[in-house]
Amino acid sequence: MSSRTGSPWAVRVTVAVFVATVAQLAVATFVSGLPQFEGKGFGARLVAYPLMMLVVPAAWIAYRRWPGRPDERAMSALPWWGFALIMAPFLIDVTGNTLDLYDTLGWWDDANHFVNWFLLSAGIGVLLLRAHIRPPWALGVLVAGVGALLAIGWEIGEWYTFIRHGTELDTAYEDTLFDEALGSVGAVLAGFVIARSARLSDRP
Repeated sequence: MSSRTGSPWAVRVTVAVFVATVAQLAVATFVSGLPQFEGKGFGARLVAYPLMMLVVPAAWIAYRRWPGRPDERAMSALPWWGFALIMAPFLIDVTGNTLDLYDTLGWWDDANHFVNWFLLSAGIGVLLLRAHIRPPWALGVLVAGVGALLAIGWEIGEWYTFIRHGTELDTAYEDTLFDEALGSVGAVLAGFVIARSARLSDRP
């Protein structure tokens, strides 16, 4: 996985992921009579998800334009594949709701926590490849650690937003720990992949 990720295909994929996510959020929010979206806070998601998807690209672009920034050559091309990987979990989550997979497939939610945190952490890793952190294992540990912390933070936000006054409070503790574990395992796997990528890029 190269840190040089400014290809036209990467740009198209990133834009497509964002547009597909926002389009489904708009349908879920404004089209009535769709039971798979009821009671799942899609009005709030219509605001929160696009903001969370755009915060990393916006911060990256702002940093590139900041006077006196270091390592300008490494920052010359935007890491679009990293952006796409970070945005992909939002698309997967919304698409799962659109297709009613959370209510029809018992394993879908668990698979999402593992796969989505792998994708998110891998995207973070693609960005961190630009920092040339060495040795490669240190980069892998950093990616895994950041991903695990974000998984914990997400579960705290999910509990505060959806669970604390809901009907799932009796099983929330066990479910939250399991979800955090799945997310952390996904982050560790991403850290391994990024570390291996960095190691291969160091070979002559």
